Order: sequence, then C-alpha cells, then structure tokens
Amino acid sequence: MADLKVQEKDLIFALDIGTRSVVGVVGKPVGDRLEVLDVEMAEHGKRAMMDGQIDDIRQVSALARSVTERLEKRLGVRLERVCVAAAGRALRTQTGSFSLELPGEQPIDPEQISRLEAGAVSVAEEALQKDGDSRRQMFLVGYTVVQYRLDNYPLANLQHHSGRKAEADVVATFLPEEVVESLYAAMRTAGLQVASMTLEPIAAMNATIPAELRLLNLAMVDIGAGTTDIALCREGSVTGYTMATVAGDEVTEAIMRAYLVDFKTAEQIKRSLGTGEEQIRCRNILGQETRIAAGDVTQVIQAPMDRLADAIAQQVLDVNGVLPSAVFLAGGGSKLCGLRERVAEKLEMDENRVAIAGNNFAMSVFSDTLELEKPEYATPLGIAISAGLGLLNDSYIVLLNGHPAKLFRNGVLTLRDILLMNGYSYGDMMGKTGKSLNLTLDGKHVVLRGEPAVPAVLRINGEDVSITTVVHAGDQIQFIPARHGAPASRSLGELLGPDFHGQALVNNDPVPLDTPLKQGDVVLTLQTPPPAPVPPPVAPPLPVTPTVPSAPVAPVEPAPVVPPAPAPKPAAPVTPVTPPVRTAQPKGLRVILNNAPLFLPAKENGQPYYLMDLLEYSEIDFDHLDRPVCLEVNGEEKSFQYELREQDVVRISVLGADQ
Repeated sequence: MADLKVQEKDLIFALDIGTRSVVGVVGKPVGDRLEVLDVEMAEHGKRAMMDGQIDDIRQVSALARSVTERLEKRLGVRLERVCVAAAGRALRTQTGSFSLELPGEQPIDPEQISRLEAGAVSVAEEALQKDGDSRRQMFLVGYTVVQYRLDNYPLANLQHHSGRKAEADVVATFLPEEVVESLYAAMRTAGLQVASMTLEPIAAMNATIPAELRLLNLAMVDIGAGTTDIALCREGSVTGYTMATVAGDEVTEAIMRAYLVDFKTAEQIKRSLGTGEEQIRCRNILGQETRIAAGDVTQVIQAPMDRLADAIAQQVLDVNGVLPSAVFLAGGGSKLCGLRERVAEKLEMDENRVAIAGNNFAMSVFSDTLELEKPEYATPLGIAISAGLGLLNDSYIVLLNGHPAKLFRNGVLTLRDILLMNGYSYGDMMGKTGKSLNLTLDGKHVVLRGEPAVPAVLRINGEDVSITTVVHAGDQIQFIPARHGAPASRSLGELLGPDFHGQALVNNDPVPLDTPLKQGDVVLTLQTPPPAPVPPPVAPPLPVTPTVPSAPVAPVEPAPVVPPAPAPKPAAPVTPVTPPVRTAQPKGLRVILNNAPLFLPAKENGQPYYLMDLLEYSEIDFDHLDRPVCLEVNGEEKSFQYELREQDVVRISVLGADQ
C-alpha cells in the first residue's frame, strides 16, 4: 500500500468503537455539511467489549485496523489520524455554578469568561468528590455551559457586555481514567493517532438533533449493545448527559437462555423480528436444527425490553426533571420491534412524539452514493460531524511535553483543562509551600515557615503563560510540575539564637540545644544575665624612700623671688556634638499583597523574588485547594515566574472564595 496518498488536513476519519461492532466513516466538509465519502462496519468475532468499555485491547485494535485498511484500499488514502468517542458504564455528570464580580465599566473579555467557566467546572468536581468517587481517578471529559447570566439577566454570550456580576451554570462530564486509557491504547496498537475525542452522547446528539432544533426540550437516546447513552437539550443548549447500563445485549441474552443458542445466533434471531418472518430457523448449542416462532420470541423478550424502557424513562426524567417534548431513539437497539411504543408508554407520552433517529441526519451530512438515514449511524456520523464541522473545535493535535495530549472537547480548552485531562492536579500546577512549624515560645505563638515551592514551568510555544491561557490547534505545551517546598525544620538552639544564655524547657522538660523541634512544642526559657566584665588589675603604689639629712653646707645668697604668673581664665565649657544617627534601610523588597504591605528580606543567594514566592504569605490552604487561583500583579494576570518589582500590587486569591 505504498502508493496511498497522504491523509489531507480536512479529511475526517471517525471510528465508533462499539460493543457489537466497529464503524468507520470518512468524510470532508463541504459548506456547512459533511460529505460522507465511505462507510465501513465490521462486527467483533467474540465479545471484546463489556458495557461499552474495551475488555480485549488487542482484539479491538485488530478489528479497527481491518476497518481502516478496507477504507484505505477503496479511497486510496493512508488514514493515520482518527476521531473517536468514549462511552463507559461509570460515566458521571455533575452540575456546577459559579459567579464573578466584575468592574462594571469594562467589557467582559474571553479571559474572564474562561475563569468563570473554570470556576463552575471546579464546583462540579468538588460536588462529584463529595458524592463518593474520590477513590477512583476520574477523567474530566468536558463540559457544556447551560446558561450565562449577567446581573441576573440570561445571555447566550457574555463577551463585550459590561456588568457587575457574571454567572455560569455548567454540566461537567467525567469518566474513569481506565476507560480513556484503554481507548487510546487500542488506537495506538492499531497504528492510529487520536486527533480528537468526545463522548458518544455528545456525538450522537450532534447528528440526531442539530443545533437549530435545540430550542425545544428534546431527548436523544442512543441504544447500543452494551450501553444506552442519553443527552437532553432545551433553549438552545445541551443540558445534561447520562447513561443506562441496560441495552440491547439484555435482550440477546434472554434469547440465548430461552433457546440454548450462542450469542451470535441469538443476535440473528433478534434482528429477524419485525421482518415479517413467522418462523426463524437456527441451530442450538446441541447441534440441533430448530424452528422458532417469531411470536414466541416476542414473548421471551418482553421482560428485558420492559427493563430497558423503564431505565430509559427513569434516566430521562431524572436528568430533565420534566417530560421532554419529544424523544429520538438512535443506535442499533432502537430498531427492536416494539421498543418505541414501550418507551412512549413508560414516559406516558403520545407514540407520535417518540421517533426513530435518522430523519435529521441530512441537515448535517450527505452522500451521493450511500444511504445514511440509519439509526445505527448516529454515533459514527456524529463523531465525524463534530470534528469536521467544528462543533467541538477539536479536530487537531496538541502536544504536551512532546506527546499528543489526551483531549476531550466540548467548548474552549484552557491550559488548566488540558493538564487536568492528562492526570495533573492543582498541586502540580501551583506547588505547595513546605508545612509550617507552629510553636509556643514563652507564651507567644510562633510560626516557622516551610520552604517555598519551586514554581511550575508553564509554556506554550516557548512563551510563559498562565493556567487560564486558551490552547489552540497545533500548540506545543511544555509543563514541568511544581516541586513542593520542604517542611520547616529547626533545632532548639537555632530557634533561640547564638546569644541565648540560660536554660530552656521543651514541654516542661529540660533538653539540650541541639534537640529538633516538633509541631506544637511549647518552649519556656529561663535566661541568666551574662557574667559582669572583670575590671583590669590596679598597679600597687611605688615605695617611698626616706630622706637622709646631709652634711651642713655654706650659706648661699637667696635667689630673687619671682611673683607667680596670674592663673589663666577657665575656658567656656564645650558641649560635645553628637553626629546624627543614620538608620540603615533594610535590604529587600516591598510589595502590597492583598491590600496589605509586605516586606521581603533579601534572599541570601541574592536571587530576585518571583510571584510564586508570595504563595506562602497568601493564607490559602493549598493542601485542600479545589478551585483555580487568581494571580494578578498591578491588575494584570501574571504567571508564577513573574519577577516582582518594588511596590508591585499583588492579588492572590481563590476564584469564588469571596462569593
């Protein structure tokens, strides 16, 4: 196949990895629709998927490779980039709401909208953890903005508007990390590079209910073999996703048990229903040829079909809250004879308001040679439509540290979103200052700070950025996680200093000065004054020699007496002049942090201070951080590596903490 052409940039290759089959679609955007050039489907030889999740990676990748090669041969193109969608029985959705106070005179910009949405997603994540999923590593699939509000007034788009308070409600969707990893592994083994990933209900919704119809309150139910995916919309927005683990396989397994046939034969019997055949010929596991009345099979499947309809009705009402205006049934399971009527009955709706999907596909796709209006094509066509028509804005590759990043797209992605989607946490992005050591010294509370964290490296295309920077097609991200600072550590002697003289007690016990201190220690000191200085020794007086009388001498003429000179007048007293004392200005950096002055002494190594150094002074509990952190200097958002300057005005706060 050396003569195959290279896959063009706008040639979309989508694979729907289903429980029962793999469907490949190749198409190309033409105007506002996607022209489908070819479709290929192949069924698994044995059960390689369980409830929508890959069980046998090697078997799934082999079938995906086979479908790909058939399409390549017919189209003469080497297909290397693939768009896929994930489903899984552990799919979880969670709502979140968030608000921001705004300067009323300035128009809202995309960065503020990104912060608003990020805050709402964080609220949803926090709620999900409280629901009991904290033991599993959950993967943020994506989110949909349900509603914006500006000063309590609903808007479809906040950009360029001005107001005092902006709010956003989102529906965030999560999957266990193993579901995502298995899908990526299967595509790598098949020799394909994942160009984009979304959720199956998002994809099926984009094919079944185009955006023009979403002003109505509608439900899309995609019934596969292992899972039933559900999406709902109203007032122009997708309002929720959910799923049921009851699906087409429940019906097939009932036929297996009733007639002692293998799974493949049971599937053939199920598909024969509704075709007009009154007798269905088959061979059971005992090797016996038998004829089964279609009416008898219909009775056998009533119980599992009833459970399926019950599950659909319950999930639709739970997520939507009220009865929808209409329901579209998609997927291969939607063709099960009698299911449409049973769903209408369970929802207490008019049968005419429950329809089989396919009639609306032509609004988004077309083909001159292929019949596309089949409900089982909802997901594969939806994957291709979503990527090809830019509905997910994600048919591109973003490199994270040199490797393609795992991307789920349902709106604008920021650097923060991508890092979270690829297994990093807020701690990796922000770092944590080492744990402080809290002591009591002579009745006073003393806090010894831990070492500051080493800032994370956040770069896009070689330039330093913030975690709210929007990522675009072809961007190359370099990310080095922050390194946590060491906890505070001091000995008793280091705490008291070299000039301490006396005895010290730690928790009422005398201990040597080299004793390491522990959290909560109580230190009492008994200082003694240093010894008084010893005066220098005084020299003894010199001995006095007695005068010995001498022999008499001859008289001598007395010398003339000279009167004493008058004593000089005493000088006026001189007042000593004390030179003015000059107070040395301490070396360091002065900034304003969260409206309070802060002095930072000069670092011993002479290095400058960075914005990251102030995190330990912000009083934010980074050990339990669950929301984005705003880093601003002089009113502008800055990265961790920003070098602080004298009198910078810094704001470090958790988004929404003051709401």
